[in-house]
Amino acid sequence: MTQQLLRDQTADGGMPREVAPAVTDTAGRAFAALFRLLKVARPDRPIHPKGRGLAGKVTRTGTSGEPSGLDWLDAPGIDPVVARFSRSAGLPQTLPDVLGLALRVTPSRNSVSGTTLDAGADGGAAGGGSDGSGPDGAADILFASTGWQLPGRFLLQPRLDVSSATFTTLMPYRGRKGPVLLGLRSLSLPAGSITDGEWVLGLYWAKPAGPWRQCGELRLRASPEPADTPLRFNPLENQPPGAQAYDWTRRLRERSYQAAQQTPPPAVAHSAAAPPPKGNHSSPATPGRNTMSTVSQLFNTPAADVWRVIADGWLYSGWVVGASRIRAVDDTWPQAGARLHHSVGAWPLLINDSTRVTAVEPGKSLELVARGWPMGEARIVITLQDQGSQCLVTIAEDAIRGPGKKVPKVMRDPMITVRNRETLKRLELMAAGGAGR
Repeated sequence: MTQQLLRDQTADGGMPREVAPAVTDTAGRAFAALFRLLKVARPDRPIHPKGRGLAGKVTRTGTSGEPSGLDWLDAPGIDPVVARFSRSAGLPQTLPDVLGLALRVTPSRNSVSGTTLDAGADGGAAGGGSDGSGPDGAADILFASTGWQLPGRFLLQPRLDVSSATFTTLMPYRGRKGPVLLGLRSLSLPAGSITDGEWVLGLYWAKPAGPWRQCGELRLRASPEPADTPLRFNPLENQPPGAQAYDWTRRLRERSYQAAQQTPPPAVAHSAAAPPPKGNHSSPATPGRNTMSTVSQLFNTPAADVWRVIADGWLYSGWVVGASRIRAVDDTWPQAGARLHHSVGAWPLLINDSTRVTAVEPGKSLELVARGWPMGEARIVITLQDQGSQCLVTIAEDAIRGPGKKVPKVMRDPMITVRNRETLKRLELMAAGGAGR
């Protein structure tokens, strides 16, 4: 452990000591200046201005095989969680935005009592507790919507809604075995909005360039009124047991947090608190709205077998309800931009059109735009959650263009749901039967 800490101190978490302080300190000052500028317009919260309070629990299964090096992750336990979901820039729900999920976790002391990492080794892990945690041992963990694979896991990615989003801490913690990145992926979503039921996410950890390993499950529900929460989160000061912030992450983020959470001058605060003009009766959209009809099914089939069927474009008419035949498939399918040419309907009343891949993570997810004019176009997101010999498959879909979008959502969602439940049943049968091999 001592050798690891010495390596970390020498390289500052992978960045040369002679470069990291100058670069990250300059960047940190620039970020803080931007936050102070934004605070003129948004005195209370310069970013993530509106949010939704959530509450629930995180179940830590512990790490099997290779430990992460973070005591909190490596030990099993169940911890209460309060959270805040928000959109970074506060853009309208119809526009993509960087999504944020801030967690305040109160770790179970009996499950992490074996903490051996000295919180003071970093030279700045101050906080409410002796281990760098907040009041009552609470830890703040901030997640933002990013990619899942390299290099996307270190890049912020705007999303329309949570159904297709993956979240990471963006910057790693320092543990006994070096840097550790945390991640979240949705396992199941309530229909309509994350405030309408239970939002279930898988908790993962990874080395910066390593594979993701699931180590728990997070379950959240909307908190009682008020809708938003007054909590202020600080992951630099309130850290999980066994975790520390690297010096370079402190230099990047600390001044920004101080600027964002500084009490605004009374005149500015009063101006920001002024009531909206008369006649403006619009209410803000619900944060985290899942705008797509979403269904999930647990397959008793490995994810690799399911993906093999999805990756063969010629098999789509066998499991996609409504697809009558496949006429042609691009050689690059299912890469982004590839198309399959299909017919929909029942003979002899067939419509010829196509489906295009808009994004893909091989073995994990596929985003499509399916055309069926004159009815219009639909966006479809298929995600696979590997669970060993099983796989959780989710299909999210909604109309995006044409007459189909004019059908009231309260009417089109049930129709999409019924069709996609049958689609999932067909997909599981084909995967279990070895289709695509």
